[in-house]
Formats: sequence, C-alpha cells, structure tokens
Amino acid sequence: MSGVAPIRVLLADDHVLLRDSFRALVDATPGMVTAGEAATGAEAVRLAERERPDVVLMDVRMPEMDGIEATRLICGSPLTAGVRVLILTTFDLDEYVYAALRAGASGFLVKDTTAAHLLEAIRVIVAGDALLAPGVTRRLISEFTRRAAPGRPLGRELDEVTAREREVLTLIARGLSNSEIAGSLHLSVGTVKTHVGRLLDKLRARDRAQLVVVAYETGLVVAGHR
Repeated sequence: MSGVAPIRVLLADDHVLLRDSFRALVDATPGMVTAGEAATGAEAVRLAERERPDVVLMDVRMPEMDGIEATRLICGSPLTAGVRVLILTTFDLDEYVYAALRAGASGFLVKDTTAAHLLEAIRVIVAGDALLAPGVTRRLISEFTRRAAPGRPLGRELDEVTAREREVLTLIARGLSNSEIAGSLHLSVGTVKTHVGRLLDKLRARDRAQLVVVAYETGLVVAGHR
C-alpha cells in the first residue's frame, strides 16, 4: 500500500520446525516476507547469492558448513555485499559472538528471544542504525571485548578519520546509541549521524557492528578499558 518494498528475509536453520515458525512469523509481519529457506550453511550461501535478501537469519550449527563460515562467505562476496546477517542460535557462547562479528554479522541473538525482539532486530539491522536490538548491545560488546585480541598499533585504517570521528567511533565501540553519543559530545543527533555515515564510508564498513570491530582491532579502543 505504501509502495515501500518489504524486507526480504532468508531463513537458514537445519530444524524444519524452527524454519516453519520463523517463516510464519516473518510472513505474518507487515513489511516483511520470506525470501527462501536453507537447511545447511552451504545452501544459505547459494540462496543468498541467488535471492539477494536484505537479511539472513543464520543458525550457527548446521551441516555441510556452519553459520559462521557461511556468514564469512556471504559478507565477503561482492555478489552479496548488501546482504546483512543476523546470527540466531541456542548457544549463547562468547566465542560465537566474537566469531560472528569477525565474520561480518550485523547482529547476534539467542533463540529464546521474543518474537517482537527478533522482528525489531531485523528492522534495526536493515536500517544499519545499531549493532543489535536494544537491551543486548552492551552485553554483547562486553563479551566481544573480553574475547578480542590485543589491539595493534593505530595504522593506515584510521589515517583519514578526524579527531571528532575517532571520538564518535570510540563511543560506538562502547555501545552508545546515536542519541547517547550526541549527549556525551554535546552534538545534535543529526551531526552524529553524519559522522557515523562518514566513518562507514572511510572505513569501508558495512554497518556499526563492523565499526566496533575496527575500533578494537586498530587499537583505538582497548578491550576491558572504558
């Protein structure tokens, strides 16, 4: 009715019952539609390349290829450069958070989340406005930083980033929202959004999740330091 294209969601899980449940939820939600279903990681990669969905709901443990490797292939391929991945698993383990973010995932949720929370996470990831749905961002960043390797010296990755943009990037890596960053730096939310957009462009990052990775891996932010 509004003329806005629906969010297309690819479902990747080796449990048929779960896929059926996710499909029913997605297809019953205005503005969303299922773009396909995959029972293995390899099938998820093939379907992502063929269907070019907006989001892949990706399980971690699947046959043939796990969800982390499938995420790495999807996020690293020019054929699926615009596809975002939301890792959805029953295994709330630290290494999955770290591995998922390193592979290029835009979010990570456990399967005991509510339907409303899952749908909001999909919308947030498509918008590129946050690392994850509200309420879990700081916890996951905390787990990520605890697992992250020591930062290497600042290198050419940040050569084009201004001092103000580094301040914004630091606060993104610490889990602050745009409005929280605006309050902390005494800027308008619009100005913060402009800085975030420039950071995404300069650092060739897909979204805020990848900005977090860059912040820690360049040494701009050190794990465990606040």
